[in-house]
Amino acid sequence: MSWIIAVVAGLFSLTVLYDSVVADAKGRTCSEVRQAYGAKGFSLSNIPYQEISGEHLRICAQGYTCCTSEMEDKLGQQSKLEFENMVEETSHFLRTTFVSRHKKFDEFFRELLENSEKSLNDMFIRTYGQLYMKNSEVFQDLFTELKRYYIGGNVNLEELLNDFWAHLLERMFKLVNPQYHFTEDYLECISKYTEQLKPFGDVPRKLKIQVTRAFIAARTFVQGLTVGREVANRVSKVFPAIGCIRALMKMMYCPYCRGVPTVKPCSNYCLNVMKGCLANQADLDTEWNLFIDAMLLVAERLEGPFHIEAVMDPIDVKISDAIMNMQENSMQVSAKVFQGCGQPKPKPAGRSTRSVSDNFNIRFRPYSPEERPTTAAGTSLDRLVTDIKEKLKMVKKFWSTLPYTLCNIDKVTSGVSDEEECWNGHTKGRYLPEVMNDGLTNQINNPEVEVDITRPDTLIRQQIMALRVMTNKLRNAYNGNDVNFQDSVEEASGSGSGSGCIDEMCPQDLDFSTTEAPPGPKKNEPIGSTAVGPCLHWLTIFGTSLLLVLQRQWR
Repeated sequence: MSWIIAVVAGLFSLTVLYDSVVADAKGRTCSEVRQAYGAKGFSLSNIPYQEISGEHLRICAQGYTCCTSEMEDKLGQQSKLEFENMVEETSHFLRTTFVSRHKKFDEFFRELLENSEKSLNDMFIRTYGQLYMKNSEVFQDLFTELKRYYIGGNVNLEELLNDFWAHLLERMFKLVNPQYHFTEDYLECISKYTEQLKPFGDVPRKLKIQVTRAFIAARTFVQGLTVGREVANRVSKVFPAIGCIRALMKMMYCPYCRGVPTVKPCSNYCLNVMKGCLANQADLDTEWNLFIDAMLLVAERLEGPFHIEAVMDPIDVKISDAIMNMQENSMQVSAKVFQGCGQPKPKPAGRSTRSVSDNFNIRFRPYSPEERPTTAAGTSLDRLVTDIKEKLKMVKKFWSTLPYTLCNIDKVTSGVSDEEECWNGHTKGRYLPEVMNDGLTNQINNPEVEVDITRPDTLIRQQIMALRVMTNKLRNAYNGNDVNFQDSVEEASGSGSGSGCIDEMCPQDLDFSTTEAPPGPKKNEPIGSTAVGPCLHWLTIFGTSLLLVLQRQWR
């Protein structure tokens, strides 16, 4: 009986041993790894069915493994490719925001200028007919230079507008005085008195302020969108270093080699890897945020006091108002010009000497604006600005939050709730090291990525400088200043725009009381002096100088 018991016990032991061997064989199978590896598109030839010794591995742990050397190399390249694609996909919204909005703003501003020029041309042909058509190049030159300024040309807006009004005065002066012959020197003399005479009223001063501010803001804002687009495109193309590639492979695919391909990295583990790999990108964040803030400030100006659509849409009416002002004061203006530049020579007998009313007043009549286009490129500036402000706020702090964004992707990490069931770089379990701070210098003790903090990325430093320069331009534009013409003489207008003047410093309007053209002083003699009073003029200067000297002595 005892021998029967012994035989049964032996059979039971063999059964237990067999089950143990089978279970151990199942634990060392690589079937799940083969399935996951094949799903990546790799060939399964020469891929082990059971775990093998891992002395050949260079990144993953060298215990029993499902990876050959070839598999480790391919998975390393795969981790690099996936990382690059993740950064590019995550930055897609950022890049498309700047690309699409730059295109929309640029189209809008260009079409707005085209519409304004066409509207002025159509309106002036209907209103002034041949008189305008014979002098249309004055207006064409204005719009040509405004367009050249917008696309980045070296154009001083204040000088451009001053020249426009001076040339317009020359043309109109000949029209209102057809009985005289004017030499080029005489016309040049006339233009010198444009600011003092104010023949067009206050329109040139106001329009200069409005146009200068609006164009500076519009051009600078579009330039800012260009810089944002270029920085986003360049920085989103990452080129991971060797240390980063090794860390990515260890985080993403060493679970394959350990036979647990479905186990995802712990969240904090992922953050340290991403912060190490994107250390240079994080250093861009400070200048990026300052740049975004400056863009938002200029955007506010565009929808407020520097509203280019509100300036350009009615510019034809404003110029027409200035022309009508010149018409109403033509006799007084002529008298003062004759006084300052001398009496012009009459035209030879037989040539047209039609009166002012015959030649001028009949054709130059007030214009009543009809319904006119108020939009360009199928939209309005207000809608464009509202949209871009929302988008700009969304992309602020993009580069410092990029590691967190990447590690929140479901396919990358296991999530915070699975801290005990995630890959910690060695096995399945909790990740213990602390998360590093942002930026290159803070990666000196990164436990996952070997980072050389003494060698900042050259491309990133170039983008930081580009952002810094653009931010400075935007801040100048916000204050109405064109950074290309900071050294030009500025007339205070309440915003530092270099347009306008303080009332006390502006030349006072002349008293247009003369109705005839009396014999005046020689050419270029200052307006307001007379040909018969030079002694009194110099005596006044002498007396004033003597009084100043005596005052200094009394002090």
